[in-house]
Order: sequence, then C-alpha cells, then structure tokens
Amino acid sequence: MSAEVRLLSPAVVWNNFADLNAVPRPSKKEERVIQFMVDFGKKLGLETFTDAVGNVIIRKPASAGMEDRKRITLQSHLDMVHQKNNDTLFDFESQGIEMFIDDDWVKAKGTTLGADNGMGVAAIMALLESKDVVHPPLEALFTIDEETGMTGAMGLQGGVLKGEILLNLDTEEDDEIDIGCAGGIDITASRDYNEKTLPRAVQAFVITVNGLAGGHSGMDIHKGLGNANKIMNRLLYHTSVDHHIRISSINGGSLRNAIPRESTATIVVYNNQEDAFLTSFEALVATIKAELKVIEPNLKIILTSTKLPKTVMGLGSQEKLLKALYAAHNGVYAMSSSIPDLVETSNNIARVTVKAGKIKVGCLTRSSVNSAKMNLAHALKATFELAGCDVRFHGDYPGWNPNPDSDILKVLESKYESVFNETPKVVACHAGLECGILGQNYPEMDMISFGPTIRGAHSPDERVQISSVQKFWKFLLAILKDSPKQ
Repeated sequence: MSAEVRLLSPAVVWNNFADLNAVPRPSKKEERVIQFMVDFGKKLGLETFTDAVGNVIIRKPASAGMEDRKRITLQSHLDMVHQKNNDTLFDFESQGIEMFIDDDWVKAKGTTLGADNGMGVAAIMALLESKDVVHPPLEALFTIDEETGMTGAMGLQGGVLKGEILLNLDTEEDDEIDIGCAGGIDITASRDYNEKTLPRAVQAFVITVNGLAGGHSGMDIHKGLGNANKIMNRLLYHTSVDHHIRISSINGGSLRNAIPRESTATIVVYNNQEDAFLTSFEALVATIKAELKVIEPNLKIILTSTKLPKTVMGLGSQEKLLKALYAAHNGVYAMSSSIPDLVETSNNIARVTVKAGKIKVGCLTRSSVNSAKMNLAHALKATFELAGCDVRFHGDYPGWNPNPDSDILKVLESKYESVFNETPKVVACHAGLECGILGQNYPEMDMISFGPTIRGAHSPDERVQISSVQKFWKFLLAILKDSPKQ
C-alpha cells in the first residue's frame, strides 16, 4: 500500500514519510525511531547527536551563497498517537503503518496515520538530504514524547540549540500561521473501592459505546463530539438511580489527548427490574442518539447478555463515582475574550477504568491562560475529592503567548501573500505545541508554526491532504530561500 504513496509529489517528502511510517514510534517507546533518525543524519555526513533525554539534533551548513543568513531551527516530534478501530488487527509495537490513497487524501488502514507530526519530520528529512534546495544554515530538532507529556521539549537544555529562528512544522491547516497555543495539565483521580459478592437473582450485561468520531482533544474540542466516557456514565447513572443496577467494571477511552471513542461496562441487573431496565435503557439510548445524530451519526450503544462476574462495586463507591463523573466538566469551558473563535479553556475526560477494587479517571485540561487552566483543574480536583478520590496534578506545561509583532511572522505573512496571492490566517490554537516549552530555555528565539492540512488527528480517521502537502512544501522552500540575513 505504501508503494503508491511514494509516487506522490513531492516525492522527496512522501518517500521519507513512508520510510518513517515503517518504523514503530509510540510515545515513550521511541528507541527505534531515534536510532532511525541518528542513522539518517550520520549517513548524510551531517553533525548528528542526541541530547540527555533522547531528542535528535542534526545540523547542515548553508547552501552556497546563503552563509550570511540566520540559522533556522526546523522542529517536529518523532512520536505518534496510536489509535485503532476495535475491529482492526494491528500491533503498533511491531508493524509499520499501512497507508493508502483516497482521492486527495492519504489515510491509514484502520489506524492513526502518523501525519501528526510525521509530515513535518519527513519535510525536514527532505531538506537535510537535498542537494539543490537553497537554504540558510539549518538545525533540525526532532523531539520525543510530544503526545504524552512533551518531555522531550521539557528536557531540552538551554545552550544546545544554535538557531535564531524556530519553524515548528506541527499545525494542521495550510492557510494558517500559528503564533500561540494552549498549555495543559494532566489530572488523575484514583481511589480504592470494596468489591462485593454478587447479590442474588441478577443477570449480567455488557454495555458497549462505540462508533464515535473521536479526535484531537484540543483541536477538535469545540466541535461538540461525543465523549464515550460521559455517554457511558449517563447510561450508568440513570439506570443506577432508577433500576438499582450494580457495576462490575468500566473500561473507557485510551489516550489523554484523544476524545474517547469507545467504552464498555459490565453490570448486573436484578431479575425483578429487568423489564423496566430494558425499557428505560432503550429510551435513554434513543434520547442520546437523537441529541448527537448530526455530529455523531455512527454512534452505537449496544447491550448484550454476558456471564455473571465475580464481584460488583460497593454501593457507596458506585454512587460517588457516577455523581463525580456526571458533575465533572467535559468539553469547552471558556472561549477567549481576546482572540475571536479561540477556545480558551477546556477539559477532556479521557480515561475511566473500574476494575479489581481500583478506580482511575484521567483528564487533560488545556488553556491559553495559565490561571484559567488551574482554576478548572482545581474545580475538577474538588469534584473528585468529594467522591473520596486522591487527585494528582502532573505533566503541567506552559502555553505559547502570541507575539503579533514577531519578525519571522512578518516574513511568513509576506512570503505567503507573494507565493499564493492571498492573505494567511494568523491564529493561536487550542492544541499544545512545543514552542511555549522551548521558549522557556530559548527566550530570544523567534518562533512560528505552520504545516499541511490534516484531519482527524489522534483518531483512526486521521488523513493528510495531498495537494496541501505540495502547498506546504512550496511555502517552506520559499521561506528558506528568502530567509532573513544576520
């Protein structure tokens, strides 16, 4: 399947993308892709090294006549989000991504594609190996673990980089130039619960919620997409109140930065409540589907009989958990008062597990305003503490404060207008980019972010637009050719 992708234009970018996608590269397990990138740089005879945390840095001298230009650092992250459809048999640890072409898009077969941020990595690789591209002195920074904590960017020490300008190639609309992003913090709530033996005269069922679109918990949070964890909790809460169901286990969502697409729960129902439960459940499912029919037309909520589990949650723990999850905010919390149509603050209830006497709930809270981020984080903390949970904040990272007077922004705006005969959109985004973190140790570096059009990032619907990659590559080459002098 990847063979046809290699024939796309620009071939230098797509070939590198195909090579990269043949290497398994999950977050926190990037050893193979780090070695792949080190081997790539050394094979080209370029200065290549890794820093203390595993980021890869490769430097290339300026092309002839460009020695007087400012050094540009090109930055993308090596890791990718691993998500697949339930019915897709795929091992991210050992298999390369299976790609195919669908009209003007490149997609993956039942999994995430890795265009986020593989297209940026592939473009930088193409520049490093080029013989005829006009460019200033280049410094490639390939960071690790962007998707699950940004620990690569956080671990990069001051003084390692030599560039004066940083081009981050990790945004997802080809007509946008990004000058700011949200910061984030992970919130994990956990507690133990007493497992109880099954009550008598009960039947067991599995509730399955799936078919949701999913997506990026920052870039897609404003769309009002269904969250499998919230949908499941709504089902469990109302049937618990009305029909006294008992919960044995819950397994919902997966990654912190992906809107949950699937959830399953095993419950038991008293025999004398079964008919009423089934009637209420069917009505509630119809209500939820009606509410989401436009944005989530493929939503499925299925109830199936199963064998009796060994234990259920204690009633007190069950009631507190369901109330806490119902109260916990999910989705957009506030819009920006200074930038039109920008989400300021949001939360994603990303992961819910109940099993073997332990409850664990994981959230990712984002905001472009640090105080607002922490305000929502503390509201969630208070909610889960009322349910008896221990709540931990971790993975806190800063946002990137927009600088509309940036010199490199003026260069990119002018170049975009001259190349494409239209004005770009200058924006800030609600996703987490590494610029804000890198700026802490490199405050004098002028930073900007742009990239090709990508849809459905962090979900198996991820796809990258072929014509947009051509546009992105043309723009990148034009920027380098007319890059600022020292």
